[in-house]
Amino acid sequence: MNIPWLEVLNPRVRTGHVRFALFDYDGTLSVVRRGWEGVMIPLMIESIGGGKPVPAAVQAEVAEYVDRSTGILTIKQMQWLAEAVRRYGWAGQPLSAMDYKQKYNERLLRPMRARLGTLDGSQAERDRLMIAGARGFLAALVARGVKLFLASGSDHQFVAEEADLLQISPYFEGGIYGARGASETDSKEAVIGRIVSENGLSGEELLVVGDGPVEIRCAKQVGAVSLGVTTDEDTRNTQNPHKRARLVAAGADLLVTHFGSGSELADLLCGQTA
Repeated sequence: MNIPWLEVLNPRVRTGHVRFALFDYDGTLSVVRRGWEGVMIPLMIESIGGGKPVPAAVQAEVAEYVDRSTGILTIKQMQWLAEAVRRYGWAGQPLSAMDYKQKYNERLLRPMRARLGTLDGSQAERDRLMIAGARGFLAALVARGVKLFLASGSDHQFVAEEADLLQISPYFEGGIYGARGASETDSKEAVIGRIVSENGLSGEELLVVGDGPVEIRCAKQVGAVSLGVTTDEDTRNTQNPHKRARLVAAGADLLVTHFGSGSELADLLCGQTA
């Protein structure tokens, strides 16, 4: 395949058979939480150090962990934080993972609410909080008979509310799945497993779309087609080289910078036009 808007990392990937698709939310479709790493990393460093400066090596460890864990349930990241606080011992007894998660959500909600507050009811404003072309790509897949699912490591309540505000909920006939407390019932791995088993799928009938390594690795475990999204969340239509490197390392089959060629991409993946 020699397509200017598509990077093929796995030349053996079989396209043209997709009937089901699972999407990550943050950074893949939505940019409402853009910059979340800039909230989580300082919180973790502050918590480990008890508010005092920590060595550069510890800062690097935190940044590497957050990067590697992008896409998992937030509570699991906070469990790692509680363990790190205990391991280093500089801040005394750690809080519970749920307490750390509450602190993180409180800090993250401020910029999120500011962005959502710009919505004025217009499609243009909603699309400015999404990766370029995302809405058109969802519509193109649905028009070709693909059943869509949305799965996120962020809290279910917030993801469901935002999907409604962005008016993308109706595309996800298969359901919207976010974190519920400390339960892993609706983790990406669990949702993907249910999609495959309940529908008797062969690997290439399932498409997994995401900007983080977690969903790409989950896709590889079941032989699904994995589509990595390398978008810079500030511009919404240019490539973030760090995201690309992360997705290459995770083993993505295909990469796109954005969804500007959504109809053509849906044709390729599904083997049919609308």
